[in-house]
Amino acid sequence: MNSKDIRNLIKNRRRELGLTMLDVAKYTGVSEATVSRWESGSIANMKRDKISLLADVLRLPLSAIMGSEEVQLPPNTIPIGSLGTLPVIGNVSAGNGALAYDDVLGYETVDKRYSNGDYFYLRVVGDSMSPKIENDDLVLVHKQSSVDSGNYAVVVVDDENGCVKKVKYDSDWIELHSINPYYPVRRFEGEDVLKIRVVGKVIEVKRKL
Repeated sequence: MNSKDIRNLIKNRRRELGLTMLDVAKYTGVSEATVSRWESGSIANMKRDKISLLADVLRLPLSAIMGSEEVQLPPNTIPIGSLGTLPVIGNVSAGNGALAYDDVLGYETVDKRYSNGDYFYLRVVGDSMSPKIENDDLVLVHKQSSVDSGNYAVVVVDDENGCVKKVKYDSDWIELHSINPYYPVRRFEGEDVLKIRVVGKVIEVKRKL
């Protein structure tokens, strides 16, 4: 792969991930002008640690940026053309009777099959679902108004912020279960079940170390 191919790879990949030059600059610890030079072809003197960080933020194998002709993708790598992005939401609420998805914190790469209006990422706050789901984890949520009993879901209770819970129910009651034993089960019976609104089903958990 020649230098022109590499600089095009850097620019195109950044755009596919919805990243700005400033995003890449902050992650790699360089100036925005330096990132611009990388994308214009001035990559000959890049330090190995910067190449590694650049590969990391662009989610590419190191060899792709270093110019190896035989690029070996690591296990579980998703091809570039199969990726999309989703918003990361900081909060889900039910103000004025309508669900609101507040505080877009950024965007996260996702398999392209999820990159549509039916999905979003929610950043988890708190330890009620620890150790399965930790504070600051991202949960991929499929928007739907109901889930099967025993599923993990994002739910809103009255005017509270949305939370992740294991939902169990029968004909006249609903229970919201935490994993952390410090938090008791919340049970709603009779008309109180109407206080609960299901926002969506949790599909997967993403954790960054």
